[in-house]
Amino acid sequence: MIVKQISYFFSACVFLLFISCNGGTDKTPAAGTDTDSAATTNGAVVRELPHVKTEPVEYEDGIKTFNSIMAYDSANAGKKPIVLIIPEWWGVTDYIKERAKQIAELGYFALVVDMYGGGKILSTPKEAGNEATKYYKNPQLAQERFDNALAIAKSYPQADTSKIAAIGYCFGGTMALNMARLGESLKGVVSFHGGLENYGITARKGGIIPSVLVLNGDADSFVPVSAVNEFKKEMEAANANMQFIGYPNAKHAFTNPGATAIGEKFKLDIKYDEAADKASWEEMKKFLAKIFS
Repeated sequence: MIVKQISYFFSACVFLLFISCNGGTDKTPAAGTDTDSAATTNGAVVRELPHVKTEPVEYEDGIKTFNSIMAYDSANAGKKPIVLIIPEWWGVTDYIKERAKQIAELGYFALVVDMYGGGKILSTPKEAGNEATKYYKNPQLAQERFDNALAIAKSYPQADTSKIAAIGYCFGGTMALNMARLGESLKGVVSFHGGLENYGITARKGGIIPSVLVLNGDADSFVPVSAVNEFKKEMEAANANMQFIGYPNAKHAFTNPGATAIGEKFKLDIKYDEAADKASWEEMKKFLAKIFS
């Protein structure tokens, strides 16, 4: 792999899940307002983080060029655990970059996974659905893209290569869970309102290395009780160290402050839940602190 670092549902059900995550918008939302994201996170406007250093990162796998971003707290000279962030289906948006900054503020080395290549940000649900479906149909391709990003993160002197986790939102949450199913050697994975289907890569007994945290809305009509039950059975059969937290009355995309308006506009069963948003972020913080201790 050539590396350059720059300083500075294969079905209608899957498509509905995609739309629910992203509000069915007809175009890529403006910076900081994509439909599985917003300029506000955890119910508050994203703050400037003066000690958090961000750099664009460009790397290649011999076929594609990938463009991403890394972030870390420059005031902390020590090595920092790595947290890879897998975006929603729109790609490497400004919103997901802000999440990377928030992760960095917690003391971690954050790097956004460019799943599609070229830092691509997709414009329509059809385009995004077509692109994202490739990674549901071909989990090994998703793993290759994940591993490419991980290799970049490991190459930074600020990164502690013995402590690695992955988090993801919606599409990214499913991909994070699939990385665990595929046996990635991670300390932990976190899914924020991600799909729970395994798309044919059922976890084998003893095959899940990382601890798993799933943050789900109990009122999420796109992740039905049947899917939750099947997922829990799968994790139990695999002897996974899995924690599942459901938030009462929280609907799909509950971490998105813009979800309520988007749901009303497109008649989708999605809604922002400030309490669940804040609570899930706190659970992630506790989870990361524990697995990296």
